[in-house]
Amino acid sequence: MTYPFTAVVGMDDLRLALLLNAVSPAVGGVLVRGEKGTAKSTSVRALAAVLPPVAVVPGCRFGCDPAAPDPGCPDGPHEAGAAARTRPARLVELPVGASEDRLVGSLDLERALTEGVKAYEPGLLAAAHRGVLYVDEVNLLHDHLVDLLLDAAALGTAYVEREGISVRHAARFLLVGTMNPEEGELRPQLLDRFGLTVEVAAPRDPAVRAEVVRRRFASDADPAGFAAAWDDEETALAERIATARARLPRVVLSDAALRQVTAVCAAFDVDGLRADLVTARAAIAHAAWCGREEVTEDDVRVAARLALPHRRRRNPFDAPGLDDETLEQALADSRPEDDGPQDDGPQDDGPQDDGPQDDGGPDGGPDDGGGPGMGSNTYGSDAETHEKDPLPGDGEGAGEPTTAPRGEGGGRTDAAPAPDRAAVPPADPFRTRRLEVPGIGAGAAGRRSRARSERGRVVGSTRPAGAVTRLHLPSTVLAAAPHQLGRGRTGPGLRLAREDLRQATLEGREGNLVLFVVDASGSMGSRARMAAVKGAVLSLLLDAYQRRDKVGLITFRAAGAELALPPTWSVEAAAARLTGLPTGGRTPLAAGLLRAHEVLRVERVRDPRRRPLLVVVTDGRATGARGSDSLGEARRAAGLVASAGTAAVVVDCEAGPVRLGLAASLGQQLGAQTLRLEELGAESLASTVRDVRKAA
Repeated sequence: MTYPFTAVVGMDDLRLALLLNAVSPAVGGVLVRGEKGTAKSTSVRALAAVLPPVAVVPGCRFGCDPAAPDPGCPDGPHEAGAAARTRPARLVELPVGASEDRLVGSLDLERALTEGVKAYEPGLLAAAHRGVLYVDEVNLLHDHLVDLLLDAAALGTAYVEREGISVRHAARFLLVGTMNPEEGELRPQLLDRFGLTVEVAAPRDPAVRAEVVRRRFASDADPAGFAAAWDDEETALAERIATARARLPRVVLSDAALRQVTAVCAAFDVDGLRADLVTARAAIAHAAWCGREEVTEDDVRVAARLALPHRRRRNPFDAPGLDDETLEQALADSRPEDDGPQDDGPQDDGPQDDGPQDDGGPDGGPDDGGGPGMGSNTYGSDAETHEKDPLPGDGEGAGEPTTAPRGEGGGRTDAAPAPDRAAVPPADPFRTRRLEVPGIGAGAAGRRSRARSERGRVVGSTRPAGAVTRLHLPSTVLAAAPHQLGRGRTGPGLRLAREDLRQATLEGREGNLVLFVVDASGSMGSRARMAAVKGAVLSLLLDAYQRRDKVGLITFRAAGAELALPPTWSVEAAAARLTGLPTGGRTPLAAGLLRAHEVLRVERVRDPRRRPLLVVVTDGRATGARGSDSLGEARRAAGLVASAGTAAVVVDCEAGPVRLGLAASLGQQLGAQTLRLEELGAESLASTVRDVRKAA
């Protein structure tokens, strides 16, 4: 039993975006972003019930339209105007763990080679043709699957290529993806491919929340009766969608309206021209939905609020958003001089389903810099500015004399705990060198370390345990060649048997768990130094985002270590925690390493295929209570981490003309690569390579 679409309380922006895509699938799909428990999936699953039914060719696995069948349909050819049957529009769900073959379909290579039969099994793209394809947690889907999905949605055609055998079929569907930003973002290139985006949140009005609970209780108590109570509204909504679809070809986008579309896109400085196309299509769909045959300024306003927020992100840590003042100014500047402000309907209220003229523009997205992501002002900090205004006691602890005696690790062992310092903004990020886990893994697809994967370059072949999905043709021919006479071959054809088939072995890249252990103690020195350290970690976080890594953050200072962020996909959350990180106090290095060991132990049980990379950012000093062997404890903790086989990198933050080399010693104990803070940059690596080549 599907929850009625009209019974979803609130979520006006979401409902409007889904309806506009139902009217015009050319808009390009909807991405729904929101916190957990906000009825994202419920709304999407309810959409299929209000879509008009579709007529299909009987027996066609690809849902061809009898009035205009696909000439290249693998089940065809079909004659136009042949017998037809009507079925409801389908809602097809793509699971996060789906394979490429499950998405696009697969060929039976064994039958193709041994029997000469082109046997093709359709995938989910074929099942979703002329319906809805729903991807829950689309941000967790492998990147290559998202690429295939969006390519099919843009072209309206799915292609399957297997060793010279090619199959294509129509795949036109309404694409809807949902995601929780706390679990990680989509890459900007993929984000741009979604036509519209909507931010949803739980209502804060107690009356609205109470109504949600009432309707849910009513649905649980009597699902059939609850659905029947909304039948009239569902039927009316379905009829309105069908009417808007019929009106769509007659809607006119005038030159003046087109200038408004392009002026708005230019005002928000979006990349490329896809934003202009999507905004124009969404404005046409909105006009058809509202019963108009000409696009108005209100249509452009509504379309821009849905099509532009996710295209304004200038870096991965920015939260989507749209400034209403900029939008209104762009619309005003693009009006003909003799036109005043247009009033085509209420603009402050959400859309109403009971009349074509009641659709006002949805509320804009969150303000720039809101949410868990970091605003662009994060990158405008200047470490030198803070140097001119130092805090009292800018040494290891506030108010401590710089000549105080130090313990074996170089830190104080007898002074009172120092108060926390205010959080220092990070310095500007930079492009880092790639840090890798040694060896070859088999984890989820990513861009960091070498791994056996479903995509990549061919490095060999194996005898398959099951069905062949990636045929290694040369190895197959070599395996079959010695048996040709024994199998009675007399002509040019090659005689193959099941035991001849070989599966290609591919090597690509995997994503890792990058666990940062950051020293936030007073020994890290001045505000400028801590700003540089935060900027370096922020750069590594940006690199982890681009390489599709899972990240975690441990900080140690004062009396112990804290898991500031458990392993997560949300690099934005890690960046936010890092920016607000206070400093000061002692340096419990051993506590930080032991906490990292425990976190990694648990993660190996949860996700055994994802290999970890431990990044320790410290100057190597270790201080503790009076009489404790802090440095010895840190060495023993490092040995424990190394004994578990954890790959590690130590980032040496020690500064000054005299260096103790404690971070390098820690790197030896961990069996880790040690890099100076200034050696993290990709430019530094390139310079080193050039120097080595010159010396050679």
